[in-house]
Amino acid sequence: MNERVRLAYVVSHPIQYQAELLRRIAADPGIDLHVFYCSDFSLRSYKDAGFGVTVEWDVPLTEGYRFTVLPRWRDSSTPSPTRPISRGFFRAFLRGIEGKPFDAVWIHGYSTVNSLHALFAAKALGIPVLLRTDSWLGERPRTANKLRIKRLFFDALRHFVNGILAVGQRNATYWKHYFGDEFPVFLMPYAVDNAYFSRKTIQSTPKRTELQKELGLAPERPVILYASKLIRRKNADQLLEAFLQLRNRITPRPYLLIVGDGELREMLERRTAESDATDDVRFTGFRNQSELPRFFDLSSVFVLPARHEAYGLIVNEAMAAGLAVVVSDDVGCADDLVLHGENGYVYPVGNVDALRDSLEKVLASGEAQRMGQRSREIISSWSYAEDLTALRGALRHITGKQAGA
Repeated sequence: MNERVRLAYVVSHPIQYQAELLRRIAADPGIDLHVFYCSDFSLRSYKDAGFGVTVEWDVPLTEGYRFTVLPRWRDSSTPSPTRPISRGFFRAFLRGIEGKPFDAVWIHGYSTVNSLHALFAAKALGIPVLLRTDSWLGERPRTANKLRIKRLFFDALRHFVNGILAVGQRNATYWKHYFGDEFPVFLMPYAVDNAYFSRKTIQSTPKRTELQKELGLAPERPVILYASKLIRRKNADQLLEAFLQLRNRITPRPYLLIVGDGELREMLERRTAESDATDDVRFTGFRNQSELPRFFDLSSVFVLPARHEAYGLIVNEAMAAGLAVVVSDDVGCADDLVLHGENGYVYPVGNVDALRDSLEKVLASGEAQRMGQRSREIISSWSYAEDLTALRGALRHITGKQAGA
C-alpha cells in the first residue's frame, strides 16, 4: 500500500538552485517534506565574497514548501564548516510531522558541524539517512596524510548513512570509491528548471534588439558568453586570453560578453584595454538569475573554463536555453552533459590554446545552432522528473514505504 513518507531535509541555507526542486518534492503525493535551514542569511541582501557585491535574489526561495530555520549560534553571511552552529536537530526529528517522527532524513553535505550534528541525531533516533553532495575524486589535490585521514573519516561516516543521492557520474564514482561498490547509490542529478530557462529565453527574443543596443552589439556578430564570478578559480582571465587569440580568426568577428563581478574585474578590463579589444569585449557586472535568459538569447556559445568546479549548474541553464557549451575537464558536469563534438567541447583545464580551438570549432564551422539544439535534447532527460524518480526509489529502499506512485 502506498503511504506518504515523512522526509526531513537539512541544508545550510535557502539556495536559489534548490527552491523549485523543493516545491516539486513538496507537491509529490507520496512525500511529506519539511525543510530545516541552518541559516536564513540568503533571504536578505548580503555581501557575496565571490561576486564582491551585495546580492539579493529576485526568485522566491522559500515559497511552496514547509520550512523551519533552526535556532543557532555564530550565524553569519559567510557560511563555513563551523559557522553557523545550529541546534534542535534531535527535537525536530523526533517531533516530525503532526507528532510522528520522520521516516527519513536527507542531508546536504557532510563537512560541516551542522551536517554531522544532524547525522548523529538521526542515528540516535534510528532514522535512516540519505546524503547528497557534489564532491568528486579529482576536485583538488591532497597530501597522503590528508587522504588517510579522509579514508578513516569515511569509514566512520559509512555507518551513519543508508543511501547516497548522487548528482552525477563523477559524484557516484566518488561515493563508490569511499563506501564500496555495494553501497546504495541513486542518481538524483543536479538539475535546474529546464522549462523556465527555455521559456524565458524564447520570451527574450522579441526584445533582443533592445539588449544589443544597450550593450552596443552588432546583431550579425556571434557572442561568446561567460556568466560567473570573476575570481581566480573560474579562469575568466584564460577565457579572455583565448578570445584575444581567436577574435581575428573568425568572420564575422565575435564578441566576448562577461556577466558577473569579482576581484578580477579590474584586471580583466585593463587587459582588454591594453589589447585594444574594448570594441569586442563587454562587462555587464553582476546580474540576477532571472536576467540570465536575456543574455542566453543573444549568445551563440556558453563557456565555463573553471578549475575545481564541483558541478556547474549554470551549464544546465545554458543548455536548456539552447546554447552550445565549452567547459574545462575540471567542471563536474562535463561527463554528464557535454558530449564532445555534439553539443560542445571539453578541453583540458588551463590549456588556453585548446580553449581557443574549441571556440573556433563551434563558431567558425557554423555549428553553434546545431549544437545548441543538441544541448536541449540532452538536458531534457536531466531534470526534476529524474530527481523525483530517484528520491522515491531511495526512500523506498531505506524505509520500506512506497512513497506514492
